[in-house]
Amino acid sequence: MTPNSDPTVQPVPASVVRQVDAADSTLHNPKRAVLALGSNLGNRLETLQGAVDALEETPGLRVKAVSPVYETQPWGVDPQSQPPYFNAVVLVKTTLPPSSLLERGQAIEEAFQRERSERWGPRTIDVDIVSYQDVVSGDPGLTLPHPRAHERAFVLVPWHDVDPEAEVPGVGTVADLLRGVPREGVTLRSDLTLALPE
Repeated sequence: MTPNSDPTVQPVPASVVRQVDAADSTLHNPKRAVLALGSNLGNRLETLQGAVDALEETPGLRVKAVSPVYETQPWGVDPQSQPPYFNAVVLVKTTLPPSSLLERGQAIEEAFQRERSERWGPRTIDVDIVSYQDVVSGDPGLTLPHPRAHERAFVLVPWHDVDPEAEVPGVGTVADLLRGVPREGVTLRSDLTLALPE
């Protein structure tokens, strides 16, 4: 056998690479979704990165962008009662329907031993679907967009960082909504980064 005659060791032509890349973005009509991640127990940064990686490993889902990390005060409780959160927003393209995306998010939470003992309680990881394409739905199992995303700076600030033109479907642009929410307790952690899966 002559060198390089084995087709498995031939370089992949650039045209084939382009076709694969194009298929990744157009195959099966993928939808845009925005996910919010939060963690205030254990190794918060490691857990957030683990959630990003788990999302990327999900069949039918590709992580397209990851926001900067913000340190934030707990929502809905006395800030002294819990450790601060690390929060980030992830933009994905997916062929999964919203219900399957929700199931995947909950499976990731379970994998990181998220406990649901109290509302707004501390958690190792929180994976919330903030929006899915332009869907507006009052389904109690999965309300879209997230019913409180438009009033939460810890969602809007990182979302605006990663997509300045973003809109909360049926509510308004993230940029406009940010003007109406206080940003106290939402601090950019420029010393921390989440890696976009390769």
